[in-house]
This record gives sequence, C-alpha cells and structure tokens, in this order.
Amino acid sequence: MKLSYDLHIHTALSPCASDDMTPNNIVNMSLLKGLDVIAITDHNSVENCAATIKAAENKDIIVIPGMELQTAEDVHLLCFFEKIEQAFELQEMVNEKILKMDNNPSVLGNQYLLNHEDEIIGEKKEMLLISSGLSLNDAISKVKSLDGVPVPAHIDRGHNSLIVNLGFVPENLNVNLLEISQQGNLEQLMKVYKNLRQYHYITNSDAHYLGNISERIRFIEAENKTVKAVIKALKQGGGLH
Repeated sequence: MKLSYDLHIHTALSPCASDDMTPNNIVNMSLLKGLDVIAITDHNSVENCAATIKAAENKDIIVIPGMELQTAEDVHLLCFFEKIEQAFELQEMVNEKILKMDNNPSVLGNQYLLNHEDEIIGEKKEMLLISSGLSLNDAISKVKSLDGVPVPAHIDRGHNSLIVNLGFVPENLNVNLLEISQQGNLEQLMKVYKNLRQYHYITNSDAHYLGNISERIRFIEAENKTVKAVIKALKQGGGLH
C-alpha cells in the first residue's frame, strides 16, 4: 500500500516553531495536503505527541510518536516509535541526562504544551534546544532497544548533521535509514561519502510552520495504513520513494 508521508513535523513545543503548530492545525493541514502519515518530532521531547494522536482520531491520517533528539555531538536524530509508551521511555532517559537550563521565550521562542483541543495546558520551562547528553551511538542503541527506528536527520544540512558536526559518516553507524533535506543533492554527497550508498533515505519537510508541511509527493510502501505497518516499513528501509 502506497502512503504519502511527512515524518518530521514540529509542534509549538519546539521553541523554533510557530505557535500555530497545534495538534489540530497540524492534522488538518496535513489532511489538506493529502498526507496519509505524519510524525511529530519536537526537539528533545515527545510531550505533544499524545495530543496530536488524539486530534487525529476518526480522521483519515495516522500519527507516529517521535522526537528529534539532539545528541552529545549536537547531531539531530529522528526517533520513531509504534507506541507512545516507548516514546516516553526515551523521554525519561533524556530528562535524566539533559542539562537543566531555563528557556528564554523572548529569545528562543515559546515551548507550549497542548491538549487535543489546542488549548495551552502548560509551558516547558527547561530549554529544549540543547544537547540531550546522550552520545549518537548510545541514542541509537536506546531507540532500537525500545523497538523504535533511529534516523539521523538532514545529514546534508549546514548544522546539527552527521556530515557537518562529525565531518564524516561513521562506518559502524547502526542504522539503515537516513534523512536528506528537501534541497539536498544525494548523488553529489555520494560522490564524496562513498558509504552513503549502503543506506535507504527519506525526505521530510522539517516543518516549523503550517505552510511548510509537505505536499503529497513522497511515498512509503506499507502493508496497511497503520502505525505498526509504517514502523515495520521504516525498519526494512524498502519501498521509499
């Protein structure tokens, strides 16, 4: 079954995202764009995932709980899970490791916690745009131990990426899927980094604003339209185009 996807979307919990990125706004815009499956990937937090999943109930779209984790190397790692409980286990580890610093909304932006009716139910006081304290290898291992899918984010980007922050793509990277940005030139990258040819790829919007959410232009082959089937397809790395 061919499903259109956008697996990198931020809510108003991410300080760099618009306050309009509420659960219902995201779900409804994704439906207008013709998407079948989306993932919520706030910086170092999964705390708006459950509200977005609930906002999508009885609608023709599925929501994957996720996180964009910032490693000790300042590499961004997308983390996808079948179940919200798995995502919160990763959250617990991040909460233990992350450096506790207060967010400054006037400089970095608001960090709103929302319910499924788009009501603000709190504000995250601790800064989310900061290293989680987990190394890249430890983060990948933790996600996989929770039966999730770790995906290094926007590897071609000029910051918070494998290539820029590490200077190379590690040979022993324990993943089979990488994300390349919408503007990325994968063939050019492969000429320089030969080991990139062994991976599968996804491309997402990395939406921080409603208008940035992807159109119906990228697809994944899954057995059916369920979170379980999409997670299985991502683990296998096949059927992505």
